[in-house]
Amino acid sequence: MEPVFRTLEITAGALVRAQGMRRRYDGLDNIPSSGGFVLALNHNGYTDFLPPALGLYRRGRRARFMIKSEVMDVAIMRFIVKHTRAVTVDRSAGAEAFRVAVRALRDGEAVVVYPETTISRSFELKQFKTGAVRMAVEADVPVVPAAQWGAQRQWSKGTRRRMGFARIPVHVRFGEPIRFESDVDVHDAIERLYAAIEQLLRQVQDDYPEAPAGADWLPARLGGGAPTPEEALVVEEEEAVEKARRRAQRSAGDREQQR
Repeated sequence: MEPVFRTLEITAGALVRAQGMRRRYDGLDNIPSSGGFVLALNHNGYTDFLPPALGLYRRGRRARFMIKSEVMDVAIMRFIVKHTRAVTVDRSAGAEAFRVAVRALRDGEAVVVYPETTISRSFELKQFKTGAVRMAVEADVPVVPAAQWGAQRQWSKGTRRRMGFARIPVHVRFGEPIRFESDVDVHDAIERLYAAIEQLLRQVQDDYPEAPAGADWLPARLGGGAPTPEEALVVEEEEAVEKARRRAQRSAGDREQQR
């Protein structure tokens, strides 16, 4: 794994340099230098894993990202997942991914979780799932809350793609580790984690260069052209219905071929 992982790190660094990405990191000292921990991040773009991963690398840490199993349909992603030991999550049966993540945490590894589970079209925080807290409690490790801002300008839902030499600034802020007791109420813990990440997100947004009014990557709350959370929810529900329809069609086609 090591040679390939190192090659991917070098490639990632070269990629962000080729794009002229202007990265800024705050709170790097909050990343534990050793031992397992969960890194809980907001999710607003297809490439928003790169800046945090490179931030971890600055601290001498590597991480296993939890990603949806659908990426395994793409050959290059299967290669990357295998050699970075990412944890694939089948949303219809997530128990195995949870078990793998907890074992990795107990072994002293870092695991990156997007509590929202999907990209936020509104670029505001969506409702959190409980997995990040539950696996941290199960493995008896801290959760490091973090927020990143700017990566959604490269490639996200509902935005123009800007993957060339766009010199996009991306800010990542790592918060202080939170350790939850074994008897914590999970919903209370999620509220605490949500509040921590929301505060970090507001801070990176406040420190970010001024954006033009109506920018497609900017939340409506800040004068941007992104949908409001309520509008985004309508779109997401429509997408969910369409995905279910396509899955049903594929299943029907598979059954027909087996006859």
